[in-house]
Amino acid sequence: MAGFVRELERRAGPALRLEQRAAGGVGCVVWDAALVLAKFLETGACPLARRHVLELGAGTGAVGIMAATLGANVTVTDLEELQELLMVNIENNKHLVTGSVRAKVLKWGEDVTEFQPPPDYILMADCIYYEEGSARSAVWDVSGLDSSSLFLVSLGNSSPSLEPLLKTLKDLTGPDTCVLCCYEQRTVGKNPEIERKYFELLRRDFELETIPLDRHDEEYRSEDIHIVSIHRKQANFPS
Repeated sequence: MAGFVRELERRAGPALRLEQRAAGGVGCVVWDAALVLAKFLETGACPLARRHVLELGAGTGAVGIMAATLGANVTVTDLEELQELLMVNIENNKHLVTGSVRAKVLKWGEDVTEFQPPPDYILMADCIYYEEGSARSAVWDVSGLDSSSLFLVSLGNSSPSLEPLLKTLKDLTGPDTCVLCCYEQRTVGKNPEIERKYFELLRRDFELETIPLDRHDEEYRSEDIHIVSIHRKQANFPS
């Protein structure tokens, strides 16, 4: 399938080379939120060396592979149809990895036994979305943060897909797991409603803290892209 490469500069050493696909769904391109989260990891705000890291909805694997270049032992996860692209990008960047990285299938809401024990970090970039029919609805920006090339996917009737993701987060997290969720705040259609509902449900079991914009990477930051640090409420674990 035809593809195109996105380079993601690193603070030290060669850039990541991330292959994308011209067709195949929203997981096949590098989203702005993935760039922001990947570059945030480079700031050193979270110690990653020798830590167990799992990325949900990895898509191209940009965030997880960046974590692996910072010494983390990473599992990037997504649906079966994204595994080939993930493995291509792992192979293309393996010479930059100082930890380890592998790709695995994980469908939200299903059994997570093979991903236990709980990871130190869970990474999520633009996993908040709403469905229209059978496809995710979203704006694709494959040009980076300058928004010069936009494509709109719009199909069918909308319905939220929050519960499977929330179940997976609850099943994966331990008392010491830190979830880093980066998302672009969108004002189109049902996105504000879904975003509000997502965080409302999340707060039932998790504590949330927004990471201030001035702690993001100096170049890769945007007023409408947010990073939230999430931890399970300790009362939800046996004493």
